[in-house]
Parts: sequence; C-alpha cells; structure tokens
Amino acid sequence: MHKSLMKKQSLLLIALLLTGSIAANAQLKRFSIGPYVEAGFPVGNDFNETNKSGWGVGLNADIKLVAGFGVTGSVGYMRFAGKAWPRAEDLPTGEYPTVAAVPVRVGLKYKLVSILYLKLEGGTATYTGDMEGTSFLLAPGVGIRVLGLDVQAKYENWFNGGFGFTGLKASFNF
Repeated sequence: MHKSLMKKQSLLLIALLLTGSIAANAQLKRFSIGPYVEAGFPVGNDFNETNKSGWGVGLNADIKLVAGFGVTGSVGYMRFAGKAWPRAEDLPTGEYPTVAAVPVRVGLKYKLVSILYLKLEGGTATYTGDMEGTSFLLAPGVGIRVLGLDVQAKYENWFNGGFGFTGLKASFNF
C-alpha cells in the first residue's frame, strides 16, 4: 500500500470517528474516542533477538452495540528500536534495523461483566522509515474499562513481517 493511500485511509478513519462522535454524543454516549499509549514486548526468536521493547501512541474509538457487543478501531504509530549486533572479531559493530509502523485496527469487543471485556482486532501495519510495505495484523486481547480509563493486555502479530509482540495498552476515552 502506498503512503498516499495510507494517509487517505487514516484521514478518512479520523473523519468518520469525529463525525460519529458528534452523532453519538446525542445518543446516550454510545460512542467514545480518546488517545492511547502502549508498550510492546517482542516475542519469537528472531524479533526478540533483533529488537528492543517498543512503544506506541494513537487514537482509539469505541461504539457500543447491543447485548454486550461493541466495535472498536484505532490508528497510531508503533516503534521497536533495533538491538546492537553481537560483537565478533571479523564483523563490524552496528544495530539491527528499527521496526516502525502505522497500525490501523478495527475489531469487535464483548463485555463479559460490567468492566471486563474480550476483543479481537484486525487491520494493517504500514511500515515507515527504513522498511517498506504493509502487513496484515491480528490482535486478540482482554481488558478492563472503568469510566473512561481503559487498560488492556494483548498479543499482536504483523504477519508479512513476522513481527509478534505482547502488549499493554492504556487509553482514556471521552
């Protein structure tokens, strides 16, 4: 996916979320939107050995449906710095490449009890910086939401790049 197409998709998602926010506030707060921060911890032999723990920021939105179900979506930025190469006499020193991407996720949430929910998101991660291309992503997780504070634990995998990580995500929704 080209960067211009990704920018258009991100702007369209933001416009839809803002439009939905205005309409939803008139309908008993069935829609919420807010910023998030997240930490990612690489898993798997290759990613764990080549990259450090990552961080991310973005914008998250939720729409409540019926019977405990909801729709969720987010757009953000995620970055995992490269680790230093192992030192060897015949190799120069250096670092593995940084993995950075713009993930766009959409998915379903199901409220188990008043504050506890399960979620499953899918989408794309468009690489930035030294890397190019787009990867399909899948992210199951579990979370707790108390008033506007939402904290979740998840596993996310960017399939085309082979980058998988466990993560903690915290957001505040208005």
